[in-house]
Amino acid sequence: MTEFTDIELLQQFRDENTRHYAFNLLVRKYQQRLYWHIRRIVINHDDANDVIQNVFIKVWKSLLGFREDSQLYTWLYRIATNESLTFLNQKKKRFALPFSDVEQELSHSLNSDSNFTGDQIQRKLQQAVLKLPTQQRIVFNMKYYDGMKYEEISAVLGVSVGGLKASYHHAVKKIEKYLLGN
Repeated sequence: MTEFTDIELLQQFRDENTRHYAFNLLVRKYQQRLYWHIRRIVINHDDANDVIQNVFIKVWKSLLGFREDSQLYTWLYRIATNESLTFLNQKKKRFALPFSDVEQELSHSLNSDSNFTGDQIQRKLQQAVLKLPTQQRIVFNMKYYDGMKYEEISAVLGVSVGGLKASYHHAVKKIEKYLLGN
C-alpha cells in the first residue's frame, strides 16, 4: 500500500469521490500513535478505545474545516489530548470524585489491566507518571514516549516552549524521586 503524505490525504478527503478512502487511510496512518497517546492518559484499554472513537468522529466532522495552520498530526494530537482530558473530567464528575481519586483509580486500573504487557519496571514507571499533575503527565508522555519536539508539543497544547521545558524537567525530577524512593 502506498503511503500518502498528509497533504495528499487532505486533498483526497476534500474530493467527495475519495473522501471515505482518504479518511480510512488517515485512520490507518494515525490510529496506533493516537491510541497509545490516549492510553497513556486514560490508562485503561477499553477507555482508550472509546476515546479514540470519539476522536475520529470529531476528525471526520471537522476535517473539511481544517485550515492547515498547523501540521495535521499536531491537530490530531490536540483533539486526542482534549478528548482524553474531557473523558477524565467526565469520569471525575460522574463518580463525584476529586481528581486525585481518579488518578488513584487509574493506578488501580494499570495494576489490574490484562492488556498491559510491560514488565515490573515499566509498571513502576507508569505508576510514577500517574503521580504527576495532568499537564506534566501529558508533556512527559509526549516528549518521552512519543518523541515529540517541544515545538510540536507547543502546537498541540498551546503552551510556550519554555513552559514545556520546565514542565518536563519537573516531571522527570518527580519521577526520579518516586522511583528512587520506592
